[in-house]
Amino acid sequence: MLEPRDRLREVDPVWSRIRKEANQAVQDEPLLGGLVHSSLLHHQTLERALAYRISLKLASGEMSEQILREIGDEAYSRESDLGTAARADLVATLERDPATHRMLQPILFFKGFQALQAYRVGHWLWRQGRADMAYFLQMRISEVFGIDIHPAARLGRGLMIDHAHSIVIGETAVVGDNVSMLHSVTLGGTGKENGDRHPKIGDCVMIGAGAKILGNITIGACSRIAAGSVVLDDLPEHVTAAGVPARIVGEAGCSQPAVSMDQMLDEH
Repeated sequence: MLEPRDRLREVDPVWSRIRKEANQAVQDEPLLGGLVHSSLLHHQTLERALAYRISLKLASGEMSEQILREIGDEAYSRESDLGTAARADLVATLERDPATHRMLQPILFFKGFQALQAYRVGHWLWRQGRADMAYFLQMRISEVFGIDIHPAARLGRGLMIDHAHSIVIGETAVVGDNVSMLHSVTLGGTGKENGDRHPKIGDCVMIGAGAKILGNITIGACSRIAAGSVVLDDLPEHVTAAGVPARIVGEAGCSQPAVSMDQMLDEH
């Protein structure tokens, strides 16, 4: 008869796969055994592992690992969608990033995934009315990972943030499900205005490296933003935009650009 924790792992194929990969990783590289055991194999669920990993990365002389871990455990236990979103983000990274070969890689090594999960805990704090603690997490995420996401921003599931250096996402930004973005992307405002002032990104949008999307504008679902573009106006669904300022240069080229990750522009 299965023990309760074994039954739990059996009904969670993502966590079961991660544990299998972790055991293999220890065999392949024994020097990483301590890291793999403390970060993954020591925990009964993915949620507990993520709470530990986030606390370990964000702890400092100003806030202990223990306090941050308690916050993470509380967030994951009270908000089941955090774990659901983490699994969707893991699958998205595995499917879209050719450098990802195992599910344990993002948890252990990729700052884009780690920063995204830390943001999700910060967003939970923000929605609980704990703004100052949410701001603290935002500060530490920026210091540790080089990514600045306001805790009030609303990010969907299945996000893949590749390389993840210098990502900036503003307070009133909204990002849909299954979006992919590369490094140095900005979802920002256009000045000192207050209120709703940041972009709204539809589902399945792909945002290329260095792209800037500014102002309270809407980017239609399944569109592509070319690398280095500056988008200042609304875009419809299923188009490709490029340039400074960006203009529509064609169709998106496929039904889900964020999944295909095709960044080449049609020369015609």
